[in-house]
Amino acid sequence: MLKRLVLNRLALGTVAALIMMQSAHAADKLTVMLDWFINPDHAPILVAQQIGAFKDEGLDVEIVPPADPSVPPRLLAAKQVDLALSYQPQLYLLADQGLPVVRVGTLIDHPLNTLLAIEGNGIKDIAGFKGKKIGFSVSGVEDATLGTMLAKGGLSVKDVSLVNVNFQLVSALLSKQVDGVIGAYRNVEVNEIKEHGVTPVVFNVEDYGIPAYDELIILANKDSAKDPRIPKFLAALKKGTDYLLAHPAETWATFAKEHADLNNELNKASWQQTLPMFDKDPAKLDAARYEAYGKFLFDSKLIKKELPVSDYAIDVTK
Repeated sequence: MLKRLVLNRLALGTVAALIMMQSAHAADKLTVMLDWFINPDHAPILVAQQIGAFKDEGLDVEIVPPADPSVPPRLLAAKQVDLALSYQPQLYLLADQGLPVVRVGTLIDHPLNTLLAIEGNGIKDIAGFKGKKIGFSVSGVEDATLGTMLAKGGLSVKDVSLVNVNFQLVSALLSKQVDGVIGAYRNVEVNEIKEHGVTPVVFNVEDYGIPAYDELIILANKDSAKDPRIPKFLAALKKGTDYLLAHPAETWATFAKEHADLNNELNKASWQQTLPMFDKDPAKLDAARYEAYGKFLFDSKLIKKELPVSDYAIDVTK
């Protein structure tokens, strides 16, 4: 009898241990560093968190905004975070520097960047920028983008004056410090201009010779690219995207409640405007598209060599 009791207790202990192990496995920690502070661009991730999609995939996801937007890929390379958000144009520069990071998913599969002017300053087409001042925040990719766009109007960067406005794109434009700005997002600065009662004149980069690219992507460390948590994260992200697109008003209301400091008309407009730009299949990789943008950067002499796409971007589901 005593022996049977001991065996029963051992069996119960084994079952309890297995349950604990399964519970631990069902809450695998995953740290995701954003590209910048929380904003509507991150809606699918936030909604996946809202609806419990990460938990359903057995993940305990911690979302961390960085103090500096240049930090996430470097912390990822140092294995201080599990995943990091970045931008496809930036990815090639990271690969060119030998940073051990790789694209594993996409959040926004449309460019957001624009060349922006305001109505009344005489600029109605690209050729209208001749002799004008154009503000920018970050040189490099923006220079190549602007040069290619200006060429569509028969101009070059020598035909304009470039002014570093240090991320003050809207204020520089409204105060007429500059006549146009490059690097303005169509779902942020364009809406901000409208809020000031001014009509924006928008030139989307992909309409003026820039190859289409993914604006916001998800990176992993190359050593961890086969981490089984990553496909689970992307599956949950897809659920979040699907729910977001089916319930935009409901998810905005939850976001506005959880982030009261962001509950304003600008963010509400951005939330709605970004909806069609979220990737409905976050894991899928368009290798030809990545190759085309890499060639653009190489031809623009921003990277030293054209690397195989597989060196910096993969589909983890294959």
